[in-house]
Amino acid sequence: MNRSELVSAAAERAGTSTSAMDAALHAIQDVVTDALTKGEKVTIPGFATLETVQRSAREGRNPATGEKMQIPARTAVKISAGTALKRAVS
Repeated sequence: MNRSELVSAAAERAGTSTSAMDAALHAIQDVVTDALTKGEKVTIPGFATLETVQRSAREGRNPATGEKMQIPARTAVKISAGTALKRAVS
């Protein structure tokens, strides 16, 4: 399912227009992005939890050449599925 399919399906279930649902999805994306940028955890009970984690610097290999290289430390986004979502797909 891509973004436009998601927007259409959600708009149909909510009984609203696709343009209104697209605007709502953009707003949710902005709020989640702002929260994660500030280092806050975002929890949607039963669905998912999003948080930032620090990845340490490490040594890796270039898959094309096999040459060793240093991978720098970085901040990554970790997403954990909620209990209700896990139950629904299992």
